[in-house]
Amino acid sequence: MSVPTLTLNNGVEIPALGFGVFQTPPDDTATAVRTALDVGYRHIDTAAAYLNERGVGDAIAQSGIDRSEVFLETKIWITDYGYDQTLHAFDKGAGKLGVEQIDLLILHQALPGEFELTIDAYRALEKLYSDGRVRAIGVSNFMPDHLSRLLEATSIVPAINQVEVHPYFQQRDVLATDTEHGVLSQAWSPIGGITFYRDGSAGSTLDDQVIGTIAAAHGKTAAQVMLRWHLQQGRQAIPKSVTPARIAENFDIFDFELTDAELAEIDALDTGVRGGPEPEQITRETFGLDIPEA
Repeated sequence: MSVPTLTLNNGVEIPALGFGVFQTPPDDTATAVRTALDVGYRHIDTAAAYLNERGVGDAIAQSGIDRSEVFLETKIWITDYGYDQTLHAFDKGAGKLGVEQIDLLILHQALPGEFELTIDAYRALEKLYSDGRVRAIGVSNFMPDHLSRLLEATSIVPAINQVEVHPYFQQRDVLATDTEHGVLSQAWSPIGGITFYRDGSAGSTLDDQVIGTIAAAHGKTAAQVMLRWHLQQGRQAIPKSVTPARIAENFDIFDFELTDAELAEIDALDTGVRGGPEPEQITRETFGLDIPEA
């Protein structure tokens, strides 16, 4: 079946549900992406820092699906920030992906202590966009103050802000700021995987009693309910898995609808506890990673 689409602020359409490859080993990436494409996903989200862009490109090339039918998203890592460095980072990523044009290119993090580098990197994205080498540009893990500072210094409003959002961590201030500026919120860890694959102390969203009760009422799984929650609230979601059955399960969310009361029950689960790194603690010294040329 075809996936519903959302329209970005520049008119480009993106599938409402995508497939992520964060933490997917490079050797397993092509197989996982091929499985996702076979299931029906048409948006693949990767990043330079995942070190698996080549596997994504190989899977798309081998799939037999026309390139125009696959929405391809990747991210620039902080060690490649700066105007010229980011332009070169595009060349590295496009080369590994085996494409001339990337559908959505975003900055992976803000660098709060070196925000001028963040600005220069985004200006490079604007250049790539104006040259037609990318169809849309955006950011990831930007808090409201980061977005405000970016908007003051640049001319193109980001199309996307990809942030950690799941029932246990909902970042409503970030989502509201995105909406205010016409930026689409894109959820990473949308089923709360980060709540159990890190230290597990926050409990698992997959075992949550409220979500489980809602799932049983619809004959669905907890993961499917959480993904449906995102879509009904207007967010784009990018679940990840390397297990074929789970890849298919996460895609099977278009034949039911949550009630307003059920959405409110899930909204009430927010703990305010972040699973990923604190955005203000991102530095090149702590999170530096050299992105290889090939």
